[in-house]
Amino acid sequence: MPDLKDHYDVVVVGAGLSGIDAGYRLQTMCPGRDYVILEARHGLGGTWDLFKYPGVRSDSDMYTLGFPFEPWTGDKSIADAADILDYLKSTAAKYGIDDHISYDSKLTDADWSSEDAVWTLTVQTAGGAREVTANFVYMCSGYYNYEQGYTPEFPGREDFTGQVVHPQFWPEDLDVKGKDVVVIGSGATAVTLVPSLVELGARPTMLQRSPSYVIAQPDRDGSAAKLRKRLSAERAHSITRWRYVLATQGFYQFCRRMPKTAKKALRKATESQLKGSGVGLENFQPKYNPWDERLCVVPRGDLFKALREHTADIVTDTIDRWTPEGVKLSSGRVLPADIIVTATGLNMLAAGGAQLTVDGEKVDFGERYIYRGMMVEGVPNAAICIGYTNASWTLRADLSAQYFCKFVNHVSTSGSAYGYPTAHEAMRSRPAIDLQSGYVQRSIADFPKQGDRRPWFLRQNYVLDNRDTKRADLTQDMTYVAVGDVRTPNGDLHPSSGAA
Repeated sequence: MPDLKDHYDVVVVGAGLSGIDAGYRLQTMCPGRDYVILEARHGLGGTWDLFKYPGVRSDSDMYTLGFPFEPWTGDKSIADAADILDYLKSTAAKYGIDDHISYDSKLTDADWSSEDAVWTLTVQTAGGAREVTANFVYMCSGYYNYEQGYTPEFPGREDFTGQVVHPQFWPEDLDVKGKDVVVIGSGATAVTLVPSLVELGARPTMLQRSPSYVIAQPDRDGSAAKLRKRLSAERAHSITRWRYVLATQGFYQFCRRMPKTAKKALRKATESQLKGSGVGLENFQPKYNPWDERLCVVPRGDLFKALREHTADIVTDTIDRWTPEGVKLSSGRVLPADIIVTATGLNMLAAGGAQLTVDGEKVDFGERYIYRGMMVEGVPNAAICIGYTNASWTLRADLSAQYFCKFVNHVSTSGSAYGYPTAHEAMRSRPAIDLQSGYVQRSIADFPKQGDRRPWFLRQNYVLDNRDTKRADLTQDMTYVAVGDVRTPNGDLHPSSGAA
């Protein structure tokens, strides 16, 4: 691990998928730029290093969740966390990105000075707080709070005599064999946990207040394996990646444009999976349209298999209260439990919880627009990585990293000291993350908003975004300040400014 220096050209925050991708793009697109990746945890991997609950896996295919520059050659298209983490570690080592990661280094404050054209970052390290300066900052810390999950208040919780576990903090020594486990939740974590608990010998019940759309999908891709035998790894990966991109985007557009037809198709697929299980279809019929919230993928249909074999149960009801023996439902039924798992969601956190300040003024993300899905209105020489909601996170993260590198280069070649997005006209606003999921709605006000026109809104479309990233006008709705020019205290540019 490198010792932190006093100054870097670029500081990347977070060593997960986005941060490793950013490291690669900086090395290849901005050669000679000195950069460091600040990672608050002890190891790289982000989400895939944090979560330890049974069965944790990707909910996107690895051909698009993986990097475009490093082929995924694993057997599974829906991969386990351990395999994903190995892939990230090997990629970081292969390209020397791990030599740029400073672990146990948490960014708490980032203060921009227009007069000096520099960021001053306060970083908490194992040895205490220290300051690091940088010309550019790229936030790749995702949008989850790694220190605290979400658990609502449950009446009678203090009466329950068993063990309570949140998936974000799964005890390594938790023994579930032969025990009744109630998993409260209906999202990706719950549908992953239930069949995994069955494999560990537990008797799980998935308790949901309202259903989610759940899709069975093979965890292996025979076509991808055949391509790897006939073509180079890079070519096979590219073809398979684009096949998944187009299929995923096509299905999303189908769902959004023809929701009634999509509902019927999803219902038919679910009926086929539930045949012979005795489980009512109402447990998989959400009240919302497909892709109002993310769809849950179950590899090999493992959740449905557990329900058909009666090794797991699913109940749709609301909770009256917890009792010493388990959970009493509003219907009066009591679910016995030795362990209750609160798979009730995560908390979102903008910029990893760091406070940004520009010329002494605190940045309130919720009051600002987001530009090209990554730069924040009025915030110089900085970007924040936000992935897709309808496709793999990495697809959008890689496009953002490429644009950020182009921006870094443009600042230098244009003779500027810094640049920032400027919204010249009033716009109608909407949330940057356009999902109805509870974890989004609880925190979305703390995130930048998107506008009603390009380049101020996020299209959930990799095909179009990939094209536009290559053609992007780096001066559109951007203000660039020439080297030597400063701002006046009220934020106006100096009369001699070279702003574009």
